[in-house]
Amino acid sequence: MNFRSATLDNGLEIVAECNDTAHSLGLGFFVRTGARDEIDEIAGVSHFLEHMAFKGTRRRSAEDVNRDFDEIGAHYNAFTSEENTVYYASVLPEYQEACIDLLADILRPSLREEDFDLEKNVILEEIQMYADQPPFGMDDRVKEIHFQRHPIARSVLGTVDSIGALRVDQMRDYFAARYSPRNVFVAAAGRVDFDALVRQVNERCGGWAPLDVGREAPPAASRTGFELVARESSTQQYILQLADGPSSEDADRYAAKVLCTILGDDSGSRLYWTLVDPGLAETAHLSHYEYQGVGMLFTWLACAPGDAVANYEKLMEVYRAAEAHGVTDVELRQAKSKVKARVVLGSERPRNRLFSVGGNWMQRREYRSVANDLATLDAVTLDDVHAVLARRPLTRCSTVTIGPLTQFNAQA
Repeated sequence: MNFRSATLDNGLEIVAECNDTAHSLGLGFFVRTGARDEIDEIAGVSHFLEHMAFKGTRRRSAEDVNRDFDEIGAHYNAFTSEENTVYYASVLPEYQEACIDLLADILRPSLREEDFDLEKNVILEEIQMYADQPPFGMDDRVKEIHFQRHPIARSVLGTVDSIGALRVDQMRDYFAARYSPRNVFVAAAGRVDFDALVRQVNERCGGWAPLDVGREAPPAASRTGFELVARESSTQQYILQLADGPSSEDADRYAAKVLCTILGDDSGSRLYWTLVDPGLAETAHLSHYEYQGVGMLFTWLACAPGDAVANYEKLMEVYRAAEAHGVTDVELRQAKSKVKARVVLGSERPRNRLFSVGGNWMQRREYRSVANDLATLDAVTLDDVHAVLARRPLTRCSTVTIGPLTQFNAQA
């Protein structure tokens, strides 16, 4: 593996993990913009803009974009999160330049009003679909309860009202402000011709006008709360819980991943043996999400409504026991083996390495090899895991439960 980086005159960065033994490569344009960079009036514009990137450019129609990706056999897509928007593709090495040409082109979309009006209906349908399927928008609601007005609590999709009222000129202004080359970088992994990549990106993006772009990153002042939402049509009761977790800059983030594996992995964890294996719950897991300046420890539990209160109490018993007595050395070794296996197995595909290289550069402007990650995981100790529990107790949380229950008389 060989990590290389370069910066164009207009500030656009290019980073790559080059692997001459790979048989494919992953390419992506990472834009440092997402839901947390919006305001109420234009909530959901980042995700909407991602859709519009595929609706045509000065050089290509929407049909041309899809056809040209297909002609080079690309596996391509895009996504928007709270913090970034990513456009990516996996291709054979001989199509590196063609792929860069396509990705760079769609990052300068036409944003035609007629396309905007048509796609708005698609976004509104997506918002409604999201509200009609589990957990019925409650993953956004629990963030609002826990983080209140902090930008990280914003919904990626926006609302029916914000999208319905959004104008194309507002999207164009947002695009001009956020898609500056100083707020975009190109990442690559696999069999990359780096010198050619820099030249290819420069030819297509070197003329983009630079603009300084910032991001507000206020400290997160979380609180706790409990909310019951009745939904008669639901066949299950869903319990979503949010506690503070290490941020993307926090060294505790590796210990948090290990902790989540011990307590809430989808197999072999304490929640699994307590709730899932005995058949008390369909699913019960704990995950760590890291963002700039803020992190989340997120619990998801789904079960029959009649078991929900007892399962909630068992869930809290698991967390209280971990906070009071810690975890064992055996659990630590098993969890580290699981996480390390996932890191290694995931690294065998250049596209997975693309997201690792790009994600690390997005969050910390840092390159981490597989060996770096494995060494850091090996170094995690019981004290590290216990420190996460002490600093960010899982029992200090916000909870939302949604389903057919109209009362939730839990003792936890």
